[in-house]
Amino acid sequence: MDFDFSRIAVPFRMQPGLGRVDADALRLTPLDPAGPLYAEKRAVLEAGASRQALPGFDPQPALDAIAARGPQPPRAPVVPVELAFEEDFAVLDGATGTLPWLCVCVPSHWAPEEKLGLGFAALHRPVADNAALVAASQQLVALATGGDCWERFVWTVSASGRYDQHPRRHARESWPAAEDAHAFAARCWLRAERQTFFPVGQGTRQAVFAIRVMLQPLQDAVRTPEQAQRLHDSLASMSQAVLDYKNLSAAREPLLRWLKSLC
Repeated sequence: MDFDFSRIAVPFRMQPGLGRVDADALRLTPLDPAGPLYAEKRAVLEAGASRQALPGFDPQPALDAIAARGPQPPRAPVVPVELAFEEDFAVLDGATGTLPWLCVCVPSHWAPEEKLGLGFAALHRPVADNAALVAASQQLVALATGGDCWERFVWTVSASGRYDQHPRRHARESWPAAEDAHAFAARCWLRAERQTFFPVGQGTRQAVFAIRVMLQPLQDAVRTPEQAQRLHDSLASMSQAVLDYKNLSAAREPLLRWLKSLC
């Protein structure tokens, strides 16, 4: 799992956390046809549920910008963008501040079809402790669609090892029994996302929003006492609103016990 624990904020805060990325260095991640992510994305694609678009919107400039970020081997067969990269995608329109197109197979407990055409503030209205995000909506849209490349990281602990967590395709996995903290942690997964923005160009005021979901068994992900301490302190500092939003209310106490035993 390509996730740096230094990305875990202590204390935890819901914030944009955008960092500039060298445009020449921003590359998408080729999708391994033998991996579980490929199988899950393919199932959504074949069900016709991977893409949403506003009437009349032309996604070709965005698709060209996506292809340019992930070189294919010579003479490689053309594959749908869903199966070419680990990332899911959306287009952010700088003129309207809305999402006119989404290509999302493995959402983290949100329904892409409900986000189509929404403005940036409306998109983040369900997020807990969202005041900073909502207040900065216009500035964030201008920043993300201004022609530079940006990245941010988000994370959570999940009871499910499934990549696709669309709320209507899959019921939320129940947490295991909490009496034994080590047994509890053995049933948990660290779920992280690298989210990037890069320009579409071609005369548009659009940016591609790319989401790479990464999953690893929690006990494999936490490898050092320092990592355990950082995750412990971030979880311990979460507000009740954030715990409810992330479905971590019932999980925090056994997770804190397990992490403390590793410090």
